[in-house]
Amino acid sequence: MKKKKEAIITARMTLADKERIQKKAEQAGMTVTDYLTTCALGKKIVRVEGMDEILMELKAQGRNLNQLTTLANMGKLTVLRGDDLADGYAAICEQLRRILREVT
Repeated sequence: MKKKKEAIITARMTLADKERIQKKAEQAGMTVTDYLTTCALGKKIVRVEGMDEILMELKAQGRNLNQLTTLANMGKLTVLRGDDLADGYAAICEQLRRILREVT
């Protein structure tokens, strides 16, 4: 659950600095508020390319697993070869390991 943002900080800067901050926030996939808060609190910002595709695949695999579970609970599925599902999860895990090696 996100915390309620209830405090306001006003800062004066040049238009060029404002535009640079907005661009950096956009490149990080963050709002300007989240970007500035993260930077000011000394947290590291890491933008990982390729995560969108991995997350889409992981969601698809999750939907497949949910559908199979529903069918099994309804008694409509008696034999399941989970090789394809397991291979899909293994491929996703390998992609995540590769990205982790690149980031660290």
